[in-house]
Amino acid sequence: MNSFLHRLTTGLGSMARRCGALLAVFLLPLALLGCPAAANAANWDEDTLTVRQNLQGDTTLLTEAEFKSGRATFNRSCGSCHASGITKTNHNVGLDPETLALATPPRNSIESLVDYLNDPTSYDGEYSIADLHPSLRSSDIFPKMRDLSDDDLRLIAGYILVAPKVQGDSWGGGKIYF
Repeated sequence: MNSFLHRLTTGLGSMARRCGALLAVFLLPLALLGCPAAANAANWDEDTLTVRQNLQGDTTLLTEAEFKSGRATFNRSCGSCHASGITKTNHNVGLDPETLALATPPRNSIESLVDYLNDPTSYDGEYSIADLHPSLRSSDIFPKMRDLSDDDLRLIAGYILVAPKVQGDSWGGGKIYF
């Protein structure tokens, strides 16, 4: 009986490996075709990397390296609460362009996002939320903010503004887009 079980489990393992290999070869490329982030991943044209510098309408062109550095810093420092541009603690306020533009003051430029990361306020701008949201002002209670420079904040802001151009509606859109 033991030899029967051994042959059965060995045969099933071999079959599973073959099926897994077939799935990887044929289905993975098809899955990537349907993924907007994968389809747009290499779209580093000037329009994609140009973002608002300030609320007066000046723009700045990020390099691909700045975008990638901003993404890495965002993922390391902000990603646990803001993965894919959502806000885990308040799903009504994401990092999508419309939500950022409707904040008071608007947060849809590099300078205004850096200002927020230095000293965050409520969405209506009425009061400080530095004790609740990581910021440089509250780096004593949010250790991930301690080592961030002004340039790091600028790169994070640039990433937040470019990400919806690359990921489309899934950036800041929440579960309905996954």
